[in-house]
Amino acid sequence: MERDPTVCVIGEDVGHYGGSYKVTKGMAEKFGDLRLLDTPIAENSFTGMAIGAAMTGLRPIVEGMNMGFLLLAFNQIANNCGMLHYTSGGQFTIPIVIRGPGGVGKQLGAEHSQRLESYFQSVPGLQMVACSTPYNAKGLMKAAIRSENPVILFEHVLLYNLKERIPDEEYVLCLEEAELVRPGQDITILTYSRMRHHVLQAVKTLVSKGYDPEVIDIRSLKPFDLFAIGNSVKKTHKVLIVEECMRTGGIGASLRAAIMENFFDELDAPIGCLSSQDVPTPYAGPLEDLTVVQPPQIVFAVEQLCKH
Repeated sequence: MERDPTVCVIGEDVGHYGGSYKVTKGMAEKFGDLRLLDTPIAENSFTGMAIGAAMTGLRPIVEGMNMGFLLLAFNQIANNCGMLHYTSGGQFTIPIVIRGPGGVGKQLGAEHSQRLESYFQSVPGLQMVACSTPYNAKGLMKAAIRSENPVILFEHVLLYNLKERIPDEEYVLCLEEAELVRPGQDITILTYSRMRHHVLQAVKTLVSKGYDPEVIDIRSLKPFDLFAIGNSVKKTHKVLIVEECMRTGGIGASLRAAIMENFFDELDAPIGCLSSQDVPTPYAGPLEDLTVVQPPQIVFAVEQLCKH
């Protein structure tokens, strides 16, 4: 926002309250009420307003206080945000970022614990990325803001408390590149967002058992980085996808189809996919944990696939 006066933030409580998860803390005092615009509880209205602002030259960042609330703006995101560049014959670009917390939290209830990545993945004209660390959150956010395309940036509600040292110097990540988290030889584990951390927990156990898994944080949910994914598959010949998205029609289903279509001959075993269960997320803590993939399940799945 210091670098570009056209960047503004729009959403509920993003101003003087600092955002529901304090992502914009202290920014209203620095940039004023017009650039940190507090809105009523009306997602369809303020998302549509932000898309109009993008058409006229601003670079708005829309915060959905929870990604589930953006379902109220699905018409604006799909019919306007994703399509206006095309339907205007290229007369308009829509440099907008739509971001906010999603995923399964800790007993937030079904309506606040949704995994909506695949809802937006099917919309033409949108790019989608998911951050998993402070380092890639900053780099992907900068890239998304500077993009001429509409970008949906998924943040996970349980990752806001992560801390790590990040470079003081300027860096911007590519919106379409996966990250090789751990090189390995035995199996390719593809994951993103919070599940990256569950995978890394499982990897400690797997390494102690003599396995050498390769871990890739796909980061770009649309488009997939098939170059990086393909290179890994050609090396390990086995794939396990670990996601928090739902099993039916989730990111994993699309990813599995893309791998089968492009790298089928490289596979020595069926593609494994661990996903959240197709149920509304329960409020009860033990039941909530049962709906989401846990590290022991990842360990077991890798052991099974490596037997092939």
